Amino acid sequence: MDTTQTVRASERRVGPGRSADVALYGVYEISKLLTAPGKVEVTLARVLQLLSSFLDMRHGLIALLGENGTPDMVVGAGWSEATAKRYFDHLPERAIGRIVVTQMPLVVRDMKDEPLFESWNLSEWGAPGAHLAFVGVPVKDRGRVIGTLTIDREHEGEPYFRLDEDVRFLAMVANLVGQTVRLHRLVTSDRERLLEAQHRLQKVVERTAGEGRSNHEGIVGTSRAIRAVMDKVRIVAKSHSTVLLRGESGTGKELFARALHDLSPRKDRPFVTVNCAALAESVLESELFGHEKGAFTGATATRKGRFELADGGTLFLDEIGEISGGFQAKLLRVLQEGELERVGGTNTIKVNVRLVAATNRNLEEAVAKGDFRADLYYRISVVPILLPPLRDRPEDIPALAREFLGRFNEEHGTALGVSNAGLNVLMTCSFPGNVRELENCVRRTATLASGATILPDDFACRHDECMSALLWKIPARPAQPGYFPLPIAGRAPVNAREIVECEEPVKLPLARAASRDSEGPLALSSENRPAGADVEDRDERGRLVEAMEAAGWVQAKAARLLGITPRQISYALRKYDIAIKKF
Repeated sequence: MDTTQTVRASERRVGPGRSADVALYGVYEISKLLTAPGKVEVTLARVLQLLSSFLDMRHGLIALLGENGTPDMVVGAGWSEATAKRYFDHLPERAIGRIVVTQMPLVVRDMKDEPLFESWNLSEWGAPGAHLAFVGVPVKDRGRVIGTLTIDREHEGEPYFRLDEDVRFLAMVANLVGQTVRLHRLVTSDRERLLEAQHRLQKVVERTAGEGRSNHEGIVGTSRAIRAVMDKVRIVAKSHSTVLLRGESGTGKELFARALHDLSPRKDRPFVTVNCAALAESVLESELFGHEKGAFTGATATRKGRFELADGGTLFLDEIGEISGGFQAKLLRVLQEGELERVGGTNTIKVNVRLVAATNRNLEEAVAKGDFRADLYYRISVVPILLPPLRDRPEDIPALAREFLGRFNEEHGTALGVSNAGLNVLMTCSFPGNVRELENCVRRTATLASGATILPDDFACRHDECMSALLWKIPARPAQPGYFPLPIAGRAPVNAREIVECEEPVKLPLARAASRDSEGPLALSSENRPAGADVEDRDERGRLVEAMEAAGWVQAKAARLLGITPRQISYALRKYDIAIKKF
């Protein structure tokens, strides 16, 4: 005889009463079921099945209420998805309503004599004329009824038949059920909230990636200019076309070349870089094509070139505009035929390399002057990508400055920060050396900073000690024969004296049609002043004040109106002792 049969036999022996030990054992067994993982419907069905082992009941139902107070789940012993509707149909709604409203147990000695069941079909619940008792208790959560637990029992109509112990036992079980249902609902609510948050985050990530804010590692910036470049890089990276990166020195061409490789199907293959300007022609040929043993003095062993090392991957040729005319012809053959010969060798070697080239020179002018082969130009400039200078994306300066400062802190074990006023100082500089110059500025300032936070007075430009400013005062001239500055689309060529404070007077008209009759030079230097300079100073001071008022006392906007740089207007305001109005 198993445990269930023993319990039932003991119940029959004790008659209408029930020992406390049996009830305690029942609560213990039911609590083990309720703490087991699983769907709440299946768990409650198992509870009712176990409950039938401790009570002489014919049917048992657990109804859970929704937010509007109507049953949204009804479970019985042996519940399944297929039998769920059958249990709903057997639900005595009027009796359930009485329990919910009164929040008290309901005991009916004979269902056929109770008005609550007068319209209810009892034929499916017992033999005709049978005496069916009904017991229902509320399932509560923190004082609020969230469901009901009901059973029915058949008896012989004995007058001494009592259900007090059944009510107490069912109340304890209902209390356990209420806590379990509450826990399940909390877990379900948390899970739904996490899934919703994950869905929102995924949408943000996808939208961010679409807008180009999630840039490749090492490329910092959220400006429209940098997003446009990254969008183009993502598209071009999918192909095997040759790419020519154009841009001023210091714009990060190697980082974008690396991004092209990492976003391409060749990302698992080598990425090899060569700086063409750093090597002589003879050395460059050996570096790119390799050499055989004994090809020249010092060639003691056969060596693969960079093209062979990059086979299947990407080869980045930086400063390609600096290679000589003779080497241009050799490079063209490799790019056209995809094959090469090592220096001193006779065997033809096939290579499959995606070429990414970079230059800060004006190759179009070099081609026109005969300094760069036109056929090589067309071969490397299949997809040109113009990298914007830092002055065209000043909104990226704070993020770049914090990135460089973070690297400095990591390298030196420091915890320096930069104030908003310090970032404003960086924002007023046009940085002709672009990102490289900004990084040097941040590192120099961090090295010499006296406190834990970089302040405006920590910058060298505030003490006329900025070597970059002195450098860019020198009039622009070709650095070497054949060097041509790279033109920036949509902008006039930048004169070096427009970048910083000049030593000679500069004619800078106010760019507003209403002021054309009074246009005149805004001299930013007091050296070699002609006669009548005081009158001219007064006119220039008036135009400066007028521009600031028109720009709402925003220096950067006033600088654009005057056609000068923010640094120039900052010096002019200090020269004429014009107080900045703050709104």
